[in-house]
Amino acid sequence: MRRRAIITAVAAAGLGLASPAVHAQGPATRTLRFVPQAGLSSIDPIWGTQYVVRNAAFLVWDMLYGVDSQFRAQPQMAEGHEVSDDGLTWTIRLREGLRFHDDAPVRGVDVVASLERWMVRDPMGQMLRALRRTLDAPDDRTVRLVLAAPFPKLLHALGKQAAPCAFIMPERLARTDPFAEIGEAIGSGPMRFRGDLWDRGKRAVFERFPAYVPRQEQPDWLSGAKRVAVDRIEWLAIPEPSAAAAALAAGEVDWVETVLPDLAPALRRNRAVAVEIADSMGNLGALRFNHLHPPFHDVRVRRAVALATDQADYMRAVVGNDDILWRRSPSFFTPGTPFHAEDGGEILSGPRDVDAARRMVAEAGHAGANVVLLAPTDIAPLAAMTEVTQRLLDALGFRVEVAATNWGGVAQRRARREAPEDGGWNLFHTWHAGADCATPAAYTALRANGDKAWFGWPEDATIEGEVAAWFAADDVAEQKAAVARLNAASMAFMTWVPNGLFMSYQAWRRNVAGIGKGPMPVFWGVTKS
Repeated sequence: MRRRAIITAVAAAGLGLASPAVHAQGPATRTLRFVPQAGLSSIDPIWGTQYVVRNAAFLVWDMLYGVDSQFRAQPQMAEGHEVSDDGLTWTIRLREGLRFHDDAPVRGVDVVASLERWMVRDPMGQMLRALRRTLDAPDDRTVRLVLAAPFPKLLHALGKQAAPCAFIMPERLARTDPFAEIGEAIGSGPMRFRGDLWDRGKRAVFERFPAYVPRQEQPDWLSGAKRVAVDRIEWLAIPEPSAAAAALAAGEVDWVETVLPDLAPALRRNRAVAVEIADSMGNLGALRFNHLHPPFHDVRVRRAVALATDQADYMRAVVGNDDILWRRSPSFFTPGTPFHAEDGGEILSGPRDVDAARRMVAEAGHAGANVVLLAPTDIAPLAAMTEVTQRLLDALGFRVEVAATNWGGVAQRRARREAPEDGGWNLFHTWHAGADCATPAAYTALRANGDKAWFGWPEDATIEGEVAAWFAADDVAEQKAAVARLNAASMAFMTWVPNGLFMSYQAWRRNVAGIGKGPMPVFWGVTKS
């Protein structure tokens, strides 16, 4: 690939590339300069599901509960809760001293409005909404939820890391239509968002919120004390991976969320820089179909693409020759986790047959169909996977229109349901964090509930039935059996094509300490000297 060849040449030259001008404000040790995986083009964590938006939201907003590294939901904004003997009435008490960034107190009505908005967009929230009889705030520090049937995974739903998360906003913002973006970012988290300094897609600034009162427990992922040690965090988008690495090597930025494998060796030779795998659970590469419009409304065509897919092509495009960073996985679930299943995955693990796949497309009546492939230009792994898919679609006889834009543009366009010729789309690439794909609980991309589903809007009763079966299962054996059936149903329907599991490197200056591993960058506990 031309892009990889250029990057490799730059890396071999010792990152001899001029880095972009980066100017931090304030004392250097009090400002953390972070290069996210993509530019921050939205600040509404309910309206969309971009990881970069969710990660920024963890700084600005807080949640009633937060999962720890064992996926256990721990109280966060909540002081605690009581559950009636029949499991139908939940009473949650808020901690004292919670305040929003506009200095207004956090009230029960803010929580109610925030949960109402979240429940419209989130799959677990939608399940909760279907069971809700009443949700109200008896007083400023109390929230009461009455259900029609028990929902044992309620606390996980309120504290999960998978987007959309149940962030608590002021009532006036939470009353925004769930399908429209909020106009400002006012939360109660440890950092305030400086909307006046926001350059969409390029630069975002967060400043310490002095009125934030952290919990006393040790921090662990989204739980415990969220004490941010610096006064200011600047997110600086540097779309070119070599330029981001050069800026880190030169000390112009402090932490790069994603480092291409080709650049890691040169960075490791710099004694001032540390390089490590960011998340050992990795990410599942995904080719997402639009199920509303031809030709991928036809399961035969979706399965033809899967039959021609070679996961090694995708993974090597992403990680190059660094074999430690990838593995094949004919599954919708994360390898190495208790619920991993490969039932039905033979279409991805058997011999690749492009000729047979091309015949399947022709027999389905879609030979030579026009397709619109969304192509993000500013996220290297997605750009690499998109190039592989373009060649694959060409080989299958489609006429491919590549709609190139930045990730923010992809996020905007993928939300459109119009026909591709009217500004819609047919396919796009993304990835799903392995932590999000370990169980069906918060697995947004797995659902096939039509208009309520994630982008592409797949609809399949069998898949939805197996999701319900997993939630209803009384023991682990029953849950594992439900997941095996769910994976087989998802493969038969081919909701989207799993492209394999890959891991990524992150890198930081050695004068920065406290950077951990996990499915998202966590800033509490990070110090800079």
